[in-house]
Amino acid sequence: MSKKALLEKQAQFWELIRQGKTNTAACEAVGVDRRQGLRWRVAVGGNIPRRSVAASGRYLSLDERLRIADLAILGVSVSEMALELGRSKSTICREVARNGSARGKYSPYAAQKKAEWRARRPKPTKLASCVELRDFVVSKLELRWSPEQISASLIEVFPGREEMRVSHETIYQSIFVQGRGELRRELHRCLRSGRAVRRPRGRRAKPAVVTDMVMISERPAEADDRAVPGHWEGDLILGSNCRSAIGTLVERASRFTMLVHLPEDHSAETVRDGLVKAIITLPDALRRSLAWDQGTEMTRHKEIAFATGIEIFFCDPHSPWQRGSNENTNGLLRQYFPKGTDLSVHTAERLAEVAAELNGRPRKTLGWATPAETLEKMLLARSAA
Repeated sequence: MSKKALLEKQAQFWELIRQGKTNTAACEAVGVDRRQGLRWRVAVGGNIPRRSVAASGRYLSLDERLRIADLAILGVSVSEMALELGRSKSTICREVARNGSARGKYSPYAAQKKAEWRARRPKPTKLASCVELRDFVVSKLELRWSPEQISASLIEVFPGREEMRVSHETIYQSIFVQGRGELRRELHRCLRSGRAVRRPRGRRAKPAVVTDMVMISERPAEADDRAVPGHWEGDLILGSNCRSAIGTLVERASRFTMLVHLPEDHSAETVRDGLVKAIITLPDALRRSLAWDQGTEMTRHKEIAFATGIEIFFCDPHSPWQRGSNENTNGLLRQYFPKGTDLSVHTAERLAEVAAELNGRPRKTLGWATPAETLEKMLLARSAA
């Protein structure tokens, strides 16, 4: 592969990462090995590079600086300069103060040369140019100090010495980003996280929000005491890289389990179709309520409720105990579907076999009866009544 083609794939890779794709998914989309994607991420310390943009009017041009000089000679005020150039007053003030001489004379050509010099990249950092500062930072990192603690202590230890100042972000960048060389790469082990690559935060696409939720606190009281069958708890168990999933439904009173086949993905539409297909096979007496987490896979919950006649209630955030039976069952299912494996390889027939095996297993909480036996007895007792 040519260097130009590889650079194009790298640009496409970063664009997909910005959209929230995983490393593996982005690599597959652009046609490179996932290890290549990891190398790209390690090279920038886990930071997602900004998009390259064309030159804009953000910075003053030479023509604008020449006009500032002409207007200054004419005695025009800063406010009038800003109005004529279409710039803010603060921009003109900073320009004149930064590039004016001690006698107040403003030289546009010298100002342009200074601006070009300041814009040169890469710039030497403080840690690269100040050995004393670098040694202090390294010594504190080896004592397991955080970069923020180091940055704050510099003000106390070296009062009045501006050259002995460095932000915690600069320390992180010097550890994570290869090629800078200010700090040894292995110093990442001294950080509390121990990570060698920064984990990007707040950059992924925002997930959809589940609207019009009815919270679990409004679920009928009969569901809490498990005396009446037909109240279910549901969730997804996820495969490797969260790319595949299996839906799980557990009946609260009997612990009877149903597995929902999701062969392609676990989008809201796929989960809706899978749940509807599974729930409509149940008799009406077993379609009372369903409790689920506030996952985005349930954004179509109204359509599920309409198609099946079941009431759907949502658990509070970070409250797995509100679906205790389902959580326990998901743990049992990991014996059949281990974490880190591709769950899409399992057929609907295989899921039915696992569910049947689990429903035929004696449970201590049921007095060593099986979920299938318990559910059958409860249905017979209610029909007789």
